[in-house]
Amino acid sequence: MNADLSASLKAADRVEILTLIDNYIDLLLPATDIVTRPPLAKEGKILADTLLAEHGLSLLITVYQGEAKHTILLDTGYTKVGVPHNMERLGIDADDIEAIVISHGHMDHTGSLYAILDKLPGRIPLVLHPGAFVHPRYTRAPDGAMRLWPQTLVQDDLEQENVEIVASKTPTLIAADMILVTGEVERTTAFEKGMPNALLEKDGEYVQDPIKEDQALVINLAGKGLVVISGCAHAGIVNTVEYAKKLAGEETIHAVLGGFHLTGPFFEKIHDETVDALKKMEPEVVMPMHCTGWRAIQKFQKEFSSNFILNSVGSKLTL
Repeated sequence: MNADLSASLKAADRVEILTLIDNYIDLLLPATDIVTRPPLAKEGKILADTLLAEHGLSLLITVYQGEAKHTILLDTGYTKVGVPHNMERLGIDADDIEAIVISHGHMDHTGSLYAILDKLPGRIPLVLHPGAFVHPRYTRAPDGAMRLWPQTLVQDDLEQENVEIVASKTPTLIAADMILVTGEVERTTAFEKGMPNALLEKDGEYVQDPIKEDQALVINLAGKGLVVISGCAHAGIVNTVEYAKKLAGEETIHAVLGGFHLTGPFFEKIHDETVDALKKMEPEVVMPMHCTGWRAIQKFQKEFSSNFILNSVGSKLTL
């Protein structure tokens, strides 16, 4: 299967990744040779409205090959407000979106889904792992209290929407075979053990939720190597990149970006191992987002130096 996938994944000449929602916004960040930032002013006047940030993630990804281009959306943020507002501010036409990929079923990645579907002119694929529909889910608070997560993905409801549900545990090719959706990520590292306070109710008992549906995107950038884009990397960002290499049959990693889920006391214990493992892969670009956490982002900035990029809502990375 892997050999077939690696042969079928077509190389992209260029990749553009536009952040529609992330946890952070800074309108004063400078541009670089590969990152453009949203304008603070237009025609000499500072804008009266601005982009919104929230605890969520949504990325608009466009791949190019020759004259052809294909655009997909990865995740849709937390609220019903943020992504649609930012799409309007950034001049994004929903007509350009050919497919939507949901990295996993949590509310901070699915919140604007229905609002975006309402804007679509025609039927498009909605690619997710069937585990994204699992409910009820809980988080155990530090004091032991159980907190029920909202259910934002309901299969019966989505079947009435303007989408073709592609629910697969295994890898899926989209965007004219230039983007690979990993499906369920193999978990092979000794230190990435998931989210310990995420729970499911099973047979009247609470058991750890492995968030099996966690998946990522892989793009083979011609002459450069792989671009790996995670939602939250609940499977572990190192596991995710290693699995991307296996699926694509490519060892060179050009860029790693997205949510790395390294925030909080539990995940601080694996910061060093995570950074060390990624450093061995020698990516040219490291762009942590969303649930990576302030302490981990600082560590990536220190350890990756010139390869590190600080993300902000409205930033567009061009590779």
